[in-house]
Amino acid sequence: MSAAESVPTWDRPEPKDRERFAIKLEIAVVLVVTFGLSGLNAALSLIESALSPGGVRGQTVALNPSRAAQSTIDLLFQLLGVLRLAGWAALGLYLLWRSGIGPRVVGLARIRWRSDVLPGLGLAALIGLPGLGLYLTAHALGVSVTIVPSSLGDHWWRLPALILSACANAAAEEILVVGYLITRLRKLGWSENSSLLASALLRGSYHLYQGLGGGLGNLVMGVIFGRYWQRSNRLWPLILAHATIDTVAYIGYTLLRGHVSWLP
Repeated sequence: MSAAESVPTWDRPEPKDRERFAIKLEIAVVLVVTFGLSGLNAALSLIESALSPGGVRGQTVALNPSRAAQSTIDLLFQLLGVLRLAGWAALGLYLLWRSGIGPRVVGLARIRWRSDVLPGLGLAALIGLPGLGLYLTAHALGVSVTIVPSSLGDHWWRLPALILSACANAAAEEILVVGYLITRLRKLGWSENSSLLASALLRGSYHLYQGLGGGLGNLVMGVIFGRYWQRSNRLWPLILAHATIDTVAYIGYTLLRGHVSWLP
């Protein structure tokens, strides 16, 4: 008698139960490899900042720091960071594709001007401008670190590298945190509101290194972006909006630093 035959039928997991367990395990592994672990690191960074002598107010965080003194080596480090984020986005798309859900199904069909570009620019304005005001307010209240969007040296490749970083960040976050996570939670039977909240909390968690203000601002961004995707099923607007916000922040800071008094 085989091992499978020796197990009573009432003790054998049903196919649906095995599928649910596999999805839960998949989500856990993806989060450990990507933004879930980033969220834990960010939370620890916030605790460390709060316990430091100057508190959160006295901390400075560079979003795109220089990684090496030698220009070519620094460029290669930056490109590796872009490649890592692109790999995270590809992982989410691959796992969805393996389960029978192609990129078109989650809203990555051909980009359209009216359906994707214009809404993306609108979302960028809706999130970006209030987000800047929230950061300045949180910083003034001492609940946000000082954020330096870029500390790269004056290299010929600095601006292209910043644009690539913005696009890679946008693709990784929106594909994994919105398209992938909410889709998989739906498969587990989660409601739209519950999956939206989980997605937004994840987004807020890995931005806690910016302080409570950064975490709260990104949680709100997650709610708006996630709900937009749930209603429109178009992921390109989120990616375009996110890439626009980051590109403006990175390049704007680089060009204005030294010319605007309140920029660090």
